[in-house]
Amino acid sequence: MTTTHAILRHEHTARGPVRRSFLADLQGQPALGKIGPNWFASVMGTGIVANAAVTLPVAIPGIRAFAVAVWLLAVALLVVVTAATAGHWVHHRDVARRWTVDPVMSHFYGAPAMALMTVGAGAILVAEPLLGASVAVGVSAVLWTAGTALGLWTAAAIPLRAFTVHDVAGDAAFGGWLMPVVPPMVSAATGALLIPHLPAGQPRETMLMACYAMFGLTLVASIVVIAMIWSRLVHHDVGAAAAVPTLWIVLGPLGQSITAAHNLGTPAAGILPAPYGTAFEAFGLVYGMPMWGFAMLWMCIAIAVTTRTARDGLPFTLTWWSFTFPVGTVVTGTSGLAVVTGLHALTVAAVALYVGLLLAWATVLTRTIHGAWRGRLLAP
Repeated sequence: MTTTHAILRHEHTARGPVRRSFLADLQGQPALGKIGPNWFASVMGTGIVANAAVTLPVAIPGIRAFAVAVWLLAVALLVVVTAATAGHWVHHRDVARRWTVDPVMSHFYGAPAMALMTVGAGAILVAEPLLGASVAVGVSAVLWTAGTALGLWTAAAIPLRAFTVHDVAGDAAFGGWLMPVVPPMVSAATGALLIPHLPAGQPRETMLMACYAMFGLTLVASIVVIAMIWSRLVHHDVGAAAAVPTLWIVLGPLGQSITAAHNLGTPAAGILPAPYGTAFEAFGLVYGMPMWGFAMLWMCIAIAVTTRTARDGLPFTLTWWSFTFPVGTVVTGTSGLAVVTGLHALTVAAVALYVGLLLAWATVLTRTIHGAWRGRLLAP
């Protein structure tokens, strides 16, 4: 029996406190009652481990086989979380509808979009030898299209609700506010992988320009939100300990924008006429290196705040997945800069960041599996 089937069975048969260790902490509460969009962060965080592995600027023995195994795990997580989410909507529709307008949870509806595109990118980057070129491109195209459509909706609809519906306090800004506006940047970075597989001429140029437009959409929106988070940190405290890991989400748009600038610049020179094609190609480094500097600054801030909070207690929640995907985007961005410049310092930085990503991912994945098995992460 799969984990999903076991959960669904528990949903219908639980009549009291569970005596066995499986879902024991739920104490008879419905297993699917609190499945929110934030669960898709586990798919994002796992998928980026696979994708970042194959983009490293150095050859590491066995790294591709490892990446394929992790990508398959990300696919399995995507299936399980999607099934659990569907069960949540079927059996707990009122809760699901409330979360779409909740001033905190609604921001995490950007996670499903990014999860789809992360797994889709891995189909080309990681699993093409396993799937075959045509199947890999087809899977990537379908997941990219679905993720992009959902991401464009979250980028517009979720902030609009914050503007017009939610009662937002002056100290409410947190890293989760970036979640609905970052998906178009993921679309830009991963859409670049599909450009070479489109017919030459108008289709490729249209895709390239659409990706750059989504790049700008997220970049400007992210700058606004990051400024608000900075202001909150200056004028208020760091907030609840459980929310501190969301400070790492800021690295997401930073690292993903560096990755997107590099990925889009590579085909631009062969698609756009001079001087625009070469200008976009140069933009990958001209933009990427200064933004990388700010990403390193924010990483130092995030490490310092997280360490300071951990001394007083940093409870494990799903926000710990913020330690994975954002760092993974910095790894892919750093790898791209290392390839372009040939600088050994950037190569070392990319590998060091990836090692840190692996440690964070292994820790968070292990604790998530344990928390889900016991039911603690499924409880209200």
